[in-house]
Amino acid sequence: RGFDNDPHVQTGLISWYAELGCPDSCHKMFDSVSCPDFVCRTAMVTACARCGDVGFARKLFEEMPEKDPIAWNAMISGYAQVGESREALDLFHLMQMEGVKVNAVSMISVLSACTQLGALDQGRWAHAYIERNKINITVRLGTTLVDLYAKCGDMNRAMEVFWGLEEKNVYTWSSALNGFAMNGFGEKCLELFSLMKQDGVTPNAVTFVSVLRGCSVVGLVDEGQKHFDSMRNEFGIEPQLDHYGCLVDLYARAGRLEDAVGIIERMPVKPHAAVWSSLLHASRMYKNIELGRLASKNMLELETKNHGAYVLLSNIYADSDNWDNVSHIRQSMKSRGVRKEPGCSVMEVNGEVHEFFVGDKSHPRYTEIEAVWKDISTKLRLAGYKADTSPVMFDIDEEEKEDALCLHSEKAAIAFGIMSLKEDVPIRIVKNLRVCGDCHEVSMMISKIFDREIIVRDRNRFHHFKDG
Repeated sequence: RGFDNDPHVQTGLISWYAELGCPDSCHKMFDSVSCPDFVCRTAMVTACARCGDVGFARKLFEEMPEKDPIAWNAMISGYAQVGESREALDLFHLMQMEGVKVNAVSMISVLSACTQLGALDQGRWAHAYIERNKINITVRLGTTLVDLYAKCGDMNRAMEVFWGLEEKNVYTWSSALNGFAMNGFGEKCLELFSLMKQDGVTPNAVTFVSVLRGCSVVGLVDEGQKHFDSMRNEFGIEPQLDHYGCLVDLYARAGRLEDAVGIIERMPVKPHAAVWSSLLHASRMYKNIELGRLASKNMLELETKNHGAYVLLSNIYADSDNWDNVSHIRQSMKSRGVRKEPGCSVMEVNGEVHEFFVGDKSHPRYTEIEAVWKDISTKLRLAGYKADTSPVMFDIDEEEKEDALCLHSEKAAIAFGIMSLKEDVPIRIVKNLRVCGDCHEVSMMISKIFDREIIVRDRNRFHHFKDG
């Protein structure tokens, strides 16, 4: 029997199974320990959190009579890892109240949670906490800070942090590059990439994803192709699926749809749904119904319940007033049990995170929000606004379509921001879906009419609105 019942060996095996991503083996080993000590319990909390089983990890965590910083950090990291950002931040505040020593590892998870929520104020507070408590800013922590500001739309602060870091690695540079690309600053992304190479930092595969995205957002097709070719020719990096996806997006956005299809056909790897999604979006942009059919067909073969493929193809048909096909798609969605993912917009006001769902009236200040939106709507119409009703998948009259659009979550968030934030404070919103054309137009006009800066981060990129 030898080492089988040695608690040190058993604890080590729990950690090892977690590294391998084998949660069942972690549980079997933990259950075999007759009397798990503090170290074993901490290892199991860490293992479950790392494997995404935060429910069981939290149960074990709460049962522990004493908890060291490793257990606290594991729980906070676990919540951040599975996207339960609010739980991560709540636990961090509890950790402070308990007087547990906070270190760089803790703050990396806290900053990641703030980034997911788009909670810039809380991120700023966390940054100030790091400086106030003289927590050593490691390369990883510094990179996480850059990522926070970049993904919250504050590239000026992101670059202040970036240039102030004593040590940077390729991931730090890549985070800054990705920030510029996400925020639509393609030229600045390429300028920074040149500086990176001049500084002697060798780009990796992650770097090139950001560079190619930077080229795509500003339509630099030839430049993007040049950088794609340099991966293999200059740096010996074999392009992966994400790189080919960026290349397809680059050509598709620029309207070179045949070239985009050619890249897909010549790819040495099978395209994933995101590649076909790029082509599908471009098909709608350039009103190419046949290509839209091709893209949605391939997308649905890979992800049978991807509501986005149905909705986009439906929008392509709706744009051409082909309501029979729109109705057919809706019936297909219904028969296959596919539901459109509800729109959700998240924003932070005075350190508190607020969520708005499409058509939802549960916000405690909904009556005020509705009144403010009515005032906004009046001013929009006086300024010449006419609703872009193409996102509405129903053959109903225009007035009904406009009513449907009024329920989109980011509009409620903007109204709440106008009534809750000072005029010089940007309205920052994180949305789970792409921003539709009507909401984009509305945001642009509101920024001009009300003299407000509005920053919306959707699932693909940032949209910055200032003075229209």
